[in-house]
Amino acid sequence: MSTLFRDARLADGRVRDVRTESGRIAEVAASIDADADRVVDADGRLLLPGAIDAHVHFREPGHGHKETWTTGSQSAAAGGVTTVVDQPNTTPPTVSGAAFDEKASLAEASVVDYGINGGVTPDWDPESLFDRPLFALGEVFLADSTGDMGIEADRFADAVERAAARDVVVTVHAEDADLFDDSARDRDAGGVGRDADADVWSQFRSPEAEAAAVERAVEVGAETGGEIHIAHTSTPEGVDAAVAGGATCEVTPHHLFLSREDATELGTYGRMNPPLRGEERRAGLWDRLVDGDVDIVATDHAPHTVEEKEAGLWDAPSGVPGVETMLPLLLERARRDEISYERVRDVTAANVADAFDLPNKGRVREGCDADLVLVDPENAREIRGDDLHSKCGWTPFEGRTGVFPDLTMVRGRVVFDGDSVTDEPIGENVRR
Repeated sequence: MSTLFRDARLADGRVRDVRTESGRIAEVAASIDADADRVVDADGRLLLPGAIDAHVHFREPGHGHKETWTTGSQSAAAGGVTTVVDQPNTTPPTVSGAAFDEKASLAEASVVDYGINGGVTPDWDPESLFDRPLFALGEVFLADSTGDMGIEADRFADAVERAAARDVVVTVHAEDADLFDDSARDRDAGGVGRDADADVWSQFRSPEAEAAAVERAVEVGAETGGEIHIAHTSTPEGVDAAVAGGATCEVTPHHLFLSREDATELGTYGRMNPPLRGEERRAGLWDRLVDGDVDIVATDHAPHTVEEKEAGLWDAPSGVPGVETMLPLLLERARRDEISYERVRDVTAANVADAFDLPNKGRVREGCDADLVLVDPENAREIRGDDLHSKCGWTPFEGRTGVFPDLTMVRGRVVFDGDSVTDEPIGENVRR
């Protein structure tokens, strides 16, 4: 079905007609005199390229009670995300060709386009893994105490070298467990769920642990010729180390909009890796986002059930949902003139496409995929977990304000119309 958007405002302020045909953007012009199966009167509303979330955990295989490819991708579509990249720490982890194939079969249920990252463990099978259409290597845990996905420094260097030989980006979870503050356990006052003191988790996983690991990761990248991308950078020091080392980096909405000051209210719902940082560091991250040092905003969408989060601080799983609220939160800040719409477009779409070699994604430009999001910047509303589409049913941004899409389109097909989201599995692996 062809679509013609009339009088749409692009991120740079220009008002244009945009016509799609056969899944691609066929024409962008001041005025288009052509027939279309569907005409959308944008009436000055904002038309953006669909967001590309380079960091999600849709939990399948192994943990479908938290999220599935269907529910996760529907949440993405309702938030204006048209491509997602799933990380490898599922059960089994995506560290072999067979494991990749299992996940790829499940991913066929997605309503948005997707990529699948491979992972590295002590028993990974790189030959069969690199035979598959990988999006990247990641989330590679560098000296991080996160269980089966952690690897030693020599194995990390080997993985980066193997990836470099195949022009595959390595996405790094940069925290050095040797610099964690074990004495934080002694400061834990107990409590479960929202009664737990999540600030202790921030004290435990120290800011120094991140900066040191980023520096090591970029050093290995320089030595091997590997391309390094630092995931969920949570400190200004981490961003600065990535920039100095020539790596790209991403920040998450929870590190941009939440800080240790929110830990008391969130309790274990605010436990994530890396943890929330102090308000000064949060503000420093925002400044670097606005100024251009941060390349990408990605969500690290990591849903867990309410029952799982209602545990003690040291037993509750780390992670928060975010794929549906990333773009709305950023658009709200743009509505307040705290960041430009062009910058929002770049960090959620254009820069991601450039960093991960997706030439047909991330731009409202002739020839690109018709991944489009139509929003009314003045139509802001309160974020409520009950209104979102993730299977987990909660959000750390409860009560905050976001600007949600009126329409989301993937390769010319409407997947969200402002009210309902499709269940038709039209998503494709972007590496095919």
